[in-house]
Amino acid sequence: MEYIPLEKPIADLENRIDELRRMATVQSVNLDGEIRDLEEQAQKLRHEMFSRLTAYETTQLSRHPRRPNTLELISALCSDFVELHGDRNFFDDPAIVAGLATFEGRSIVVIGHQKGRGTKDNIYRNFGMPRPEGYRKALRIMNMAERFGLPIITFIDTPGAYPGVGAEERGQSEAIAKNIMIMSTLKVPIITVVVGEGGSGGALALGVANKVHMLRYAIYSVISPEGCASILMKDAANAAAAAEALRLTATNAAELGVIDSIIEEPEGGAHRSIEVTARNIRAQIIADLAELGRKSGPELREHRIAKFMNLGFVDDGRKVLNHVQ
Repeated sequence: MEYIPLEKPIADLENRIDELRRMATVQSVNLDGEIRDLEEQAQKLRHEMFSRLTAYETTQLSRHPRRPNTLELISALCSDFVELHGDRNFFDDPAIVAGLATFEGRSIVVIGHQKGRGTKDNIYRNFGMPRPEGYRKALRIMNMAERFGLPIITFIDTPGAYPGVGAEERGQSEAIAKNIMIMSTLKVPIITVVVGEGGSGGALALGVANKVHMLRYAIYSVISPEGCASILMKDAANAAAAAEALRLTATNAAELGVIDSIIEEPEGGAHRSIEVTARNIRAQIIADLAELGRKSGPELREHRIAKFMNLGFVDDGRKVLNHVQ
């Protein structure tokens, strides 16, 4: 298990438990009582810590190096996944994966940001930051879904679109804007789950959906806390304060009507059990497909447009008005 600084107290206990288990095996001694006591301590500590996470601690958890990525979630949720490559213009961007799959016996299209595992893979995946070709690949696959009447499932997990010179030269903002525009017009069900970081327009380019959900410890924001602190507070060290001000947690997003629901994770985070996380996501997608399946193509399109046009109608900042159900 890889740990982040937030998890260090738990890591110390779990490492001690592993030590005792090895000692019990090597020395053939019974340490069940000591192990059980430490496991209870670890569970109690985990519950206490995760019941009072700050916004910035949630941000750190959303970036956990072992957090389930799109390909792992597709593998856990779907069968017969066939990945489709390339934008038919420039190249295949590995920061976005897309393709056809079978979900609960039904053909679907699935698209998501893809982060890597380890330094080499992260460099290959560009740390989950797509270039314009990635968004154009996603749009090509979404248009295919429209032609064949297939539901679209998207997974969001990106710090944001790649801001490099080459990406800007090849039309990064145009690619994002076109995805947002076209997604609003599609007449098939679209379901989005923010599974890690939901960063800015790079996230929204896959997020114009009839149903939008977030995992409990995911974040969704116009900018990263570090970026916000650097620009507005002139010091990235103020990221914790910026995270609170950005209201980027799943709880904040639900209160503001930005998302439809929060999908629960195992206590301690999705990396603790991808099976439990996938089971909870599966149940939500099944419910959404059943509900959206009762709408016609034009109704799905109008529902999606109304949903996003109504975002931002608030009274004193606490209650969302006119939120589309």
